[in-house]
Amino acid sequence: MIRRMLHYSSARARRLVLIELAFVAASAILQGVAFLLLVPLLGSLFTAKTDAVGGWLLVEAIVAALYFATAWVASQVGMEASTAVLESLLERLGDRLVDLPIAWFTTDRTGLTTSIATQGAMFVSTAPYAVLRPILTGFVTPATVLVGMYFFDWRLAVAMTVMVPVLAVGYRTIHTAIVRGDKVHAEAVSEASSRVIEFARVQPTLRTAGDGSVADRLVSEALENQHHAYRRLLFGGGAGIATFAGLVQLSMTVVLVLGTFLAIGGSVEPATLIALLVLGIRFNEPIMNAGDLGGGVAVARTTLDQLDALYAVEPLPEPAAPAVPKDWSVEFRDVTFGYRGSAVLRGLSFTAPAGRMTALVGPSGSGKTTITKLIARFYDPEVGSVSIGGVPLPDLGTAVVENAVAPVFQDVYLFDDTILNNIWIGNPDVSRDEVIAAARRARVDEIARRLPGGWDARVGEGGSSLSGGERQRVSIARALLKDAPIVLLDEATSALDIGNEIAIGGAIDHARTGRTMIVVAHRLQTIMTADRIIMLDGEGGIRETGTHAELLAADGTYAEYWRERVHAAGWQLAGTDLPAHLAHPTRKEPQ
Repeated sequence: MIRRMLHYSSARARRLVLIELAFVAASAILQGVAFLLLVPLLGSLFTAKTDAVGGWLLVEAIVAALYFATAWVASQVGMEASTAVLESLLERLGDRLVDLPIAWFTTDRTGLTTSIATQGAMFVSTAPYAVLRPILTGFVTPATVLVGMYFFDWRLAVAMTVMVPVLAVGYRTIHTAIVRGDKVHAEAVSEASSRVIEFARVQPTLRTAGDGSVADRLVSEALENQHHAYRRLLFGGGAGIATFAGLVQLSMTVVLVLGTFLAIGGSVEPATLIALLVLGIRFNEPIMNAGDLGGGVAVARTTLDQLDALYAVEPLPEPAAPAVPKDWSVEFRDVTFGYRGSAVLRGLSFTAPAGRMTALVGPSGSGKTTITKLIARFYDPEVGSVSIGGVPLPDLGTAVVENAVAPVFQDVYLFDDTILNNIWIGNPDVSRDEVIAAARRARVDEIARRLPGGWDARVGEGGSSLSGGERQRVSIARALLKDAPIVLLDEATSALDIGNEIAIGGAIDHARTGRTMIVVAHRLQTIMTADRIIMLDGEGGIRETGTHAELLAADGTYAEYWRERVHAAGWQLAGTDLPAHLAHPTRKEPQ
């Protein structure tokens, strides 16, 4: 465990931990020597050798002073080492989360990362001082005593030595039982944490739905699983510790019986026997303490296992030297991709021209959002390639893609900060006036005017104080502020009020100027005005592609889709010649 912990520690933390362990080992040896000195000291007292008692007392005092000095240094360095290790673990966790592919975060990992960053990191960081120090003492001190006993009575020393493998097996049993139980418990805690956090986040939805029984059941089941896992951990660990304690007592019994037998036979002086039995007790006591703390090492290992799992996640391939795209067009070439073995896209090929708006339309589940996530390089395709400016995304590298692409998805997340700061993260290097200008283009100024505090009004966790349409306006403002040449917009406006729909429509018009825009289109106005429309077939491919007028004239799948959308929206068509006039619908006036 020490080696693995040091792997995740900074150079300073590693140095402090090694210094601490060195002083712990020194203090443990000195403690063992102090115990050994009890044999001649007690022997002198029992035999009334008063001249020798003073000398042994002086030596004992010197060793005790050295022991207290090294133990004090170990404790001081240990506390500093714990802080350094904690900082290192949190820094390594943060660095790894930044480097992980975005696809890793599509599954809710809140419980796992929270567990590592709080209890896990804290336990590992304190392990050298609170766990490893007494465990190391529990083995080094008895080892010192055992070696010294060979100088006093080799027969009792052999009896203790015989018990060492037995104790080792017992200690291993504790460790194995707790590792197995804690792994299951850690998974249960992660799941329960995620469920509780999810339950808290979706309270508005649950309350408006009027029935939270499903969410209640999921939370209850997760907490119940955690409870059962914890009970199994306690039972398995407790049984292991009890077994180890019995083995320690057995070793003491062996020494006691053998010593008594030797004393009765006259092989050992009673005074010497008493001193050796005291030494035997001191031999067993640290081992017993080490057994009690052995489970702590297992718990710390669980967190290190979780960190190992994070670092085992395969990152997306990155180029040694990022290529430069010739323009900002987007091309899919024979792309096949799916989730967990189920293909969503099959042999998909199309080009989104630079500086134009391409609308993606099609039935639910046809892969529209998946296309935008592949362009943003959440994933790499299983077969084929996605390119920007003629360069495949792996040759551009994630950093280049992130700078070139500004995604605006349906599930917009806002930080519990001000409206202005939530937009500002799109480009932290610009001035406040530039942020406000971008916000106005996305019509966010209308939101700021109605909130107390204006631009400095806080939006709540996840943007809870704003509506879905308002959150999307803020997200579009971020994209405008980022000024990326490619904008991806999952334009989910079907559930928005007319005010937000009009505002988002205006924001889209601002965003498309001079940019390559790829829109998962729902608004009829957006579909009509797109430079290119790609009609997906729902089976991973493309049914039709062209302009609005071209596709209506073809009177195929897109024309049927358009008629259905127009009818659902309640539009009044101008004229009866459908292919010629569908491109110019007008709103039906209320009767």
